[in-house]
Order: sequence, then structure tokens, then C-alpha cells
Amino acid sequence: MSTPVPTDIKLHQRSHTLEVSFDDGRVFKLPCEFLRVYSPSAEVRGHGIGQEVLQLDKEGVNIIAIEPVGNYAVKLFFDDGHNSGIYSWDVLYRLGSQQEVLWQRYLDRLREAGHDHSAFHNKV
Repeated sequence: MSTPVPTDIKLHQRSHTLEVSFDDGRVFKLPCEFLRVYSPSAEVRGHGIGQEVLQLDKEGVNIIAIEPVGNYAVKLFFDDGHNSGIYSWDVLYRLGSQQEVLWQRYLDRLREAGHDHSAFHNKV
């Protein structure tokens, strides 16, 4: 089964949200912080299982540019200088469909690391 393809991608800089509509009718509103901390880049994911790098202090991060990558992905440019992640349609769809679980996992990892995220706790 192939992954649905985006029919529209809208950046809402004021609300720090990327809205992605897919051809199966699903629409995901993905906070920039969420996209940044789950970047598919090696800088964030590491080079293997267990090598993920917890991203701290990304609460106010925003996307400043979006660049298409062929017909299969976009490259997101964040205002903290991060731009090495290629967000394929598969990645965007997975992040959208698993957003609630992944966000909670991120908050749990922050708490375990002793990082206070309470001021931005309910962004997603």
C-alpha cells in the first residue's frame, strides 16, 4: 500500500504550524517544534537505533522556508539554523498520524532529562 501524497502544504508562521493535506482526505497540523524535534536528519536521529539526540529548547522554533525535493519530499529550514532533514511524504504522514503518541514520548523524554517544558506543555 503506498503512502498518501500531499495535495497542499501551508506554513502558518504566526502559529508556528505546518498544515499538510493528503490525497486520502487527512489533514495534519504539525507544530514546528514537533517537526524540529522529530527531524529525519542524522543530527537528530543519529546513525542507528539508540543514537537519537534529544532536542532541547526548541519551544519557539519556526520554519522560515520550505524547499521541494523531487516529487517525494520537502526540506524544511528552521530559524535555529537546522535544515538537514528531508521530510518525505512517508515521514510527514507518519508524524501526522502518530502525532499524539510521539509528542507524549518527547515530553516524557524531556521530563526524564530534567528539562522543564511546562510553559509550552499543550502546544500539540
